[in-house]
Amino acid sequence: MFLALFQSNPSAAIAFLLGLVIGITVHEAAHATSAYWLGDDTAYRDGRVTLNPASHLDVLGSLMLLMAGFGWGKPTPVMPSKLRGGVFGPVAVALAGPVSNLFIVAVCAVLFLIPTFQSGYLALIVLMTAFTNALLFVFNLIPIPPLDGSKILYPFLPRALSGFVNFMNQYGPMILFGLILVAIFIPSFSIFGYLLTPIVPLLTAFGLPLPFSF
Repeated sequence: MFLALFQSNPSAAIAFLLGLVIGITVHEAAHATSAYWLGDDTAYRDGRVTLNPASHLDVLGSLMLLMAGFGWGKPTPVMPSKLRGGVFGPVAVALAGPVSNLFIVAVCAVLFLIPTFQSGYLALIVLMTAFTNALLFVFNLIPIPPLDGSKILYPFLPRALSGFVNFMNQYGPMILFGLILVAIFIPSFSIFGYLLTPIVPLLTAFGLPLPFSF
């Protein structure tokens, strides 16, 4: 996606990449900060309570950003046993990431109300940043490990589903990576098109248009 977009519209591709870097950085920083507030200083001691992208971007995930237009940051280290709040502590830390992406969408919506940000390249940056963070918000809520959606949902599943949870915790990352590869190389068979359909109504709810058709 990114390479195709770069070939057809380099300015839009750069804005898209910028939005993803901002989103991934804020997302991981939100995990680290919320964990610190709840009593776990693991990420803080690892230098992750910062908005410096270099502290959060993963080498392979960054390469995927350039090759496929989608990637990931370094997982934020969290020790659930140190968190306050019982089962709700880890859930709050997991939820902080997607919520931070939604907050960025809200900030973009406010900026888009200002005439300066309604035209030209500034408008493109705002709309692309909103789009990529809406994408990150929805994508990370998919309940497949290691995505945040699994950490938010699984603690509340009944014990009868413990076998399913154990299976997903073990094989979820491979399943997710396989789905990403299918989405990249065989777009017609990708299920992400269905899973990510909330992006359009989400942007519409914030009064933001799509930066491009997809």
